[in-house]
Amino acid sequence: MLFICYPKCSTCIKARKWLDDNGVKYTERHIVNNNPSYDELKKWKELSGIDLKRFFNTSGILYREMDLKNKLISMSEEEQLRLLSTNGMLVKRPLIINDDFVLIGFKEKEWKEKLI
Repeated sequence: MLFICYPKCSTCIKARKWLDDNGVKYTERHIVNNNPSYDELKKWKELSGIDLKRFFNTSGILYREMDLKNKLISMSEEEQLRLLSTNGMLVKRPLIINDDFVLIGFKEKEWKEKLI
């Protein structure tokens, strides 16, 4: 299982602690130092069945600076994937990537159902 996070993010810190406290084994990946690629994002989107817009870090500074709230509406999925793959700070975190599911953001109830 892959745990993708930004180490300074308070939600990611909380999620890592939860994983450790619950004995969940994972490989950690720094989302900025090792940004998800276009192909990875496309695969994860398909695996998750979740709308691609949920992969965007809507509370991030970069998201606001780029005015993505207004721009995403007119962008194709292809354009959105390409944009997401340019900078890890655009991607919502933490992410859990497993063989048969993807979790976006830290929702303890959802993580408990899938991981324990």
